[in-house]
Amino acid sequence: MASQQPIGAVGEVSVFGVILNPTSGKGKGATLGPQYVAELEALGVQVLELTGKNYDDAMEHGRKAIAEGAIDALAVAGGDGMVHLGINLCAGTNVPLAIMPCGTGNDAAMTLQIPIDQPVEAARLAVNALGTPRVVDLGLGVTSTRRFYFFNSASAGFDAIVNRRANRWKYPKGPARYTLAMLYELMSFNSIKYQAKINGVSRDIDGMLCAVANAPSYGGGMLVAPNATVDDGELDLFVVHKISKGELVKVFPKVFTGEHVSHPAVEIIRCESVTLLSVGVPVYADGEAAGMLPMTVSVAPKSLKVLAKVG
Repeated sequence: MASQQPIGAVGEVSVFGVILNPTSGKGKGATLGPQYVAELEALGVQVLELTGKNYDDAMEHGRKAIAEGAIDALAVAGGDGMVHLGINLCAGTNVPLAIMPCGTGNDAAMTLQIPIDQPVEAARLAVNALGTPRVVDLGLGVTSTRRFYFFNSASAGFDAIVNRRANRWKYPKGPARYTLAMLYELMSFNSIKYQAKINGVSRDIDGMLCAVANAPSYGGGMLVAPNATVDDGELDLFVVHKISKGELVKVFPKVFTGEHVSHPAVEIIRCESVTLLSVGVPVYADGEAAGMLPMTVSVAPKSLKVLAKVG
């Protein structure tokens, strides 16, 4: 049972519910996750294991622990997929989220300045921040099949199609799978005609992709919206308008430095709500499959408490 004292009170034994992904980061989670737990316990934290057999099992364990008031904080160990799980458990509650980043993509951790692949430092940061959690915005999305919160982005377009293709393949492992998936999809890809509504204003877009960003990066360091912040009450709609496939291949690497924003086909629109309609276009949120268009996204201001340095 979680302490009845305020979180961070002197003499309190805090309870952290922990969900680990042992397969994250090509197996790093199996090593670093237990080290994170050991450091929490060394710092006097009581740990409640919530991992379960799979993603859905972990979600159910997490929901129950939060509903019953059994934990003072929820910690997830893994990449952005695990952060996505955590925010969808903690959003709108008083339970703060702690992150032990050890995945192949750790964009949320980079934004929040949480040490990556450093379980001792991440655990100490979480415990030290218990009394003063950072409060951040999230995006709230609704697609054809689900309602979800996201921290980094919700994307619908070429990048989401590549993500879907790569997720269907078991081989090769690592980044090469996404490179090959991109080349495969380029052979048949055509621009997508979106019907959009941005802050209530209708607009037609003929583009390669649209992504609604809450944070600056996604996909392992792609700085799609370099000026986005997670506590400004706004989202950034990232649009790549129709260009040739050759030009797309030239522009794409520039997202890792933010230089893409100067390209004439790139547009970034500050907004509070976006609706995107098209046919046959998948949606990926924080790298996780989130249904198909149509999608409506709105900002969810100050909806998450996270154990990180105050920005």
